[in-house]
Amino acid sequence: MTAKRLQRNAILAQLPEREYSQLEPQLRLEQLELKHPAYEPGKPISDIYFPLSAVFSLVAVVDGHHSLEVATIGHEGMVGLPVYLGASSSPQAAFCQVSGEAARLTVADFRQALARDGALHTLLNRFTQATMVQVAQNVVCNGTHSTEARMARWLLTTRDRVDSNELRLTQEFLAQMLGVHRPTVSDTAQRIQEQGLISYRRGVITITDRPGLEAKACECYRIVKAEFDAIRNHDGRG
Repeated sequence: MTAKRLQRNAILAQLPEREYSQLEPQLRLEQLELKHPAYEPGKPISDIYFPLSAVFSLVAVVDGHHSLEVATIGHEGMVGLPVYLGASSSPQAAFCQVSGEAARLTVADFRQALARDGALHTLLNRFTQATMVQVAQNVVCNGTHSTEARMARWLLTTRDRVDSNELRLTQEFLAQMLGVHRPTVSDTAQRIQEQGLISYRRGVITITDRPGLEAKACECYRIVKAEFDAIRNHDGRG
């Protein structure tokens, strides 16, 4: 059962059987709560996370405070790319934005797995490419698209990560992720709700019309989704 749950992560699921069996004993299944830190700015990264149902935010930090989300990471990927790329820390922060399960791997065990020079490299290279597209698209999105379109995109992206139309999100959290003030979040959510696309009450947003919300979202949603779908559809087993 544990092995099946671990393979909800697209990267773990696509490792060749032999490579996966070598890695599995080092993986620790954990239930993570909201705001659980994966790593903090400038501090050594000690663990790698492969999300199963949890979702992580990667945020840029300004003046010592979380400022703006630059990427989200769910069951399609891995939290800890700076380590894979050779760094021991990052100026950015990563934390759990939606509580759920993740497989944790120490950096030491992760580096040992990389030293075996298997399919993990190829899968992480593809994930790195998709993450770069996501970060670049976020820059374009934040500078050119309306708050309604951006919120629709963010809700759809999070829904894809958790496989549920019900999302537990506070206005404060949404404001931080979108880089706007809380009144703007409230007004925007109200307008989208009035269009029949979502319902919002007591910190729970429910997507009630996904096709309509997709039509509301900017093209950035489809561009980034295509990149991550390519990871999930890749067959790395051999």
